Amino acid sequence: MDDHSPRDAAETPAPGAATPAKRIYETPPAERPITEAEAARAAQLAANEHIKIASGYLRGTLADGLLKHATGAISEDDGQLVKFHGMYLQDDRDLRPERTKKKLDKAYSFMIRLRIAGGVITPKQWLILDDIARTYAGGALRATTRQTFQYHGVIKSNLKRTMAAIDGALLDTIAACGDVNRNVMAATNPAQAGAHRAAYQLAKDISDSLLPKTSAWREIWLDGERVVGGEDAAEVEPVYGRTYLPRKFKTVVAVPPSNEVDIFAHDLGFIAILDEKNQVTGWNVTVGGGMGMTHGEPDTFPRTADVMGFVEPEDAIKVAEAVMTVQRDWGNRKNRKNARLKYTIERYGLDAFRAEVEARVGKKLGAPKPYVFTGNGDRYGWVEGDDGRHHLTLYVPSGRIKDIDGGPQFLSGLRRIAEVHQGDFRLTGNQNVIVANVPAEKRAEIDALVDEYGLTRGAGALRRNSMACVALPTCGLALAESERYLPDLMSELEESLASHGLAEEEITIRSTGCPNGCARPFIAEIGLVGRGPERYHLYLGAAFDGSRLNKLYREDVAASEIRGTLDPLFADYAKGRQPGEHFGDYLIRAGHVARTTNGPDFHDRTGALKPAVLG
Repeated sequence: MDDHSPRDAAETPAPGAATPAKRIYETPPAERPITEAEAARAAQLAANEHIKIASGYLRGTLADGLLKHATGAISEDDGQLVKFHGMYLQDDRDLRPERTKKKLDKAYSFMIRLRIAGGVITPKQWLILDDIARTYAGGALRATTRQTFQYHGVIKSNLKRTMAAIDGALLDTIAACGDVNRNVMAATNPAQAGAHRAAYQLAKDISDSLLPKTSAWREIWLDGERVVGGEDAAEVEPVYGRTYLPRKFKTVVAVPPSNEVDIFAHDLGFIAILDEKNQVTGWNVTVGGGMGMTHGEPDTFPRTADVMGFVEPEDAIKVAEAVMTVQRDWGNRKNRKNARLKYTIERYGLDAFRAEVEARVGKKLGAPKPYVFTGNGDRYGWVEGDDGRHHLTLYVPSGRIKDIDGGPQFLSGLRRIAEVHQGDFRLTGNQNVIVANVPAEKRAEIDALVDEYGLTRGAGALRRNSMACVALPTCGLALAESERYLPDLMSELEESLASHGLAEEEITIRSTGCPNGCARPFIAEIGLVGRGPERYHLYLGAAFDGSRLNKLYREDVAASEIRGTLDPLFADYAKGRQPGEHFGDYLIRAGHVARTTNGPDFHDRTGALKPAVLG
C-alpha cells in the first residue's frame, strides 16, 4: 500500500528532480494510537487535519449530537465532519436579527447535497427526490452547478428520515462535500449518444473508485451496524488514509465541442478525443483548475487547468487515482487557503507533477491530442441524438426547482413528467434539467405537460448563459446576494443590450455571493463576486468557451451602478466587434481590460485600462 502521508509542501524540487522524501507528519499505522511525538509533529497542521485524525474515519460525535434536542446545531468539529457526509450546517440569516433580539438560538437547518455521478437519474428516483423535497425541504429541489441536487432547510430532527429516503432511492450523499473527490460531472451532450455514454461511464467509474470506504455514513444515518474494530482496520481507507485529502477535489469529463462542465475550472478533467464516428478513442487529462480565492489575499487566486497529456481509455481510472494521490501526498496541509491542487502544481511545476503521476501509473502519458471547444452553455429545447432518441433541455433559473406563484410550476410539472417519462433525467453543470431519451412518439405528451405547467424551453441570450450561487439567506459565507439578485440585474442588462442591438448576443454572466466561486464566476465574460451588502467586484474578459480567466475591471461596485458601468462597454462592443467575436475577447482586443494568462497573473494589471464612455 502506498504511503499516505503528505510531503513537505515547502520543498519544491527542480524540474526533473526526484521528489522530496521529508514529510510534514506521518500518519501512524492504523493498529496503534497517535503518540505524543506524532501529535507534536502534527501540531503545525491546519485544524481540520486534527479533526480528521481524531474522527474515527469521519464518525466524530455525530451520532451523539443528533440526540441533543436542545439545539438545532451540532458541535463545531462535527460541523466539519458532516461535510464528508454531504451536509453543511446553516441558518436563515434573514431571521438572525429578530431571533437575536428575542435571545433565541439561530434558525439552524442543514443543506444536504447528493452524489449523482454524471447527473443522471431515473424517473422513479426523481419522484422519490420530489417527495423528499415536499416533506422535509420546503417544497424545493435545487440543481447545483456541479450536476447534482441540494436540499435546503432540513432540520436536525429530520436528517435521518431524509437520509433513509435518499437511500431508498438507491442514492446517497457520501463525499458530496469535504476533503475528498466530490461529485464527478460528465458531459450531457444529447447529440452525441455514444460519446455521452462513454463520458458518463467514466464519471461513474471514477466516482466509485475514489469513494471513501468508511462505513460511518451507513452507521450514523441508517443505523447500520458498526463493524467491530472497523475504525482501526488498515483497509478502512486504502486510498485516502486517516486524513483524506488536504482540501476538496473536483473531477469532470467533457466531450467537445461543448465545455458545459467547465473543465478548466476543476482539479482533474478528462477531455474526450473522438474519431470520425463520434466514438471515444482516449482522453486528454487536465489538472490544476480551481475557482476559489480570498478577497485581499493575492497569494490566493483562481486558476485554469493545464492539459497534462493523453491516456488510453483503459488507463483513465489509474490516472485519476494517481493524480488524486499525488495531491494527497504533496498538497499543503498547513494552510487550507493554499491547499488545492492548483497551488500544488504552482509550487512543484507541471513537469514534476506529471512525472510523479506517470511513476504511479507505471507508464508515460501521451502528448495531448487536438480538440476544440466552442462554448460552455447548454442546448435548449429539443435535440435529436445520433441514436434517434430525443432530449428536451429546460431552462431552470439558478436551478431552483419549485412552484412559483404566478410563474412556472417547476416542481409539479417535472413530477408529472416523471410519472409518464420512459427515459431518464440529466442535470447539467449550468443548473438546468434535460428530459432525456424520449421516444419520438412521446414528444407530444412531454410538450403538453411543459405547456400546462409553464416550464421554459429557453430564455433570452443573457439568461441562458447565466449562473448564480445560493448565497443569502442560507450560505454562511455569503457577503452579498446572488441568486435573489441576479434576475433583477439581468432585466436591467437585457434592456441595455437591446438598446445597442445585442439582445440575442451570447454573453456569459455569473454571480456569487463570495469569492469561493461556486458558480464559477472567474471564467464568465461578466463575473460578479460579492464584496458586501449590495456591493460587488466586477470581472470582465474571460473566454466564451471557459478556457481563460477574467480580470478585475472595477472593485466594490454598488449594485445600482453595475448597469451604468457595463452600458458603454456594450455600446463599444456593438460598434467595434468583428464577425463572430465574443464580448470577452473584444474587451481585451479593444484595450478595455488586460488578458489573464493564468492564476499567478490574475491579480496583475487590474482595473479599466481606458475610459469607457458612450459615444
